[in-house]
Amino acid sequence: MYTKEFEVRWSDVDANRHLRNSAYIDFMSHTRMSFFLEKGFGQVQLAKMNLGPVALHEHMYYFKEVFPGKPVRVSLQLKGISEDGMFFEFLHNFYDPNGRNLARCEMLGAWIDLTTRKLTHLPEDLFHYLEGLDHTDDFKILTKEDTRKYGQTPKDLELQEK
Repeated sequence: MYTKEFEVRWSDVDANRHLRNSAYIDFMSHTRMSFFLEKGFGQVQLAKMNLGPVALHEHMYYFKEVFPGKPVRVSLQLKGISEDGMFFEFLHNFYDPNGRNLARCEMLGAWIDLTTRKLTHLPEDLFHYLEGLDHTDDFKILTKEDTRKYGQTPKDLELQEK
């Protein structure tokens, strides 16, 4: 399983003196990008492919508080991927130095073509590295229905003329 260790800095905590919500998101994003960078697919390579990852949703579950002074380890596992690699689902777990599970996040993402600004499939060489990630026990091939299982659609604000 791929993991990355982080020092919890004062700038990572909120008014309650524990790890702020957005720091969890930052640590997960850094973990994902570190995995790709270690496989030779950093920002430079992704830019050459005109490709960028986008987060569609992240569901966080908090079990124990995280405080400054002790490192936190963030895992990365593949929970699902579509056949063409356009959609992917990651599972992140946060652990203390003793391996105690502090938090969990299920993240659904996709790949975007940076010129057309539309979702696109994953090139085969990058698909190979993603597919090589440690899989969760409930790993599955994602379908379009899986990406819409929460039924959320945009509802525009109706502005009144003044």
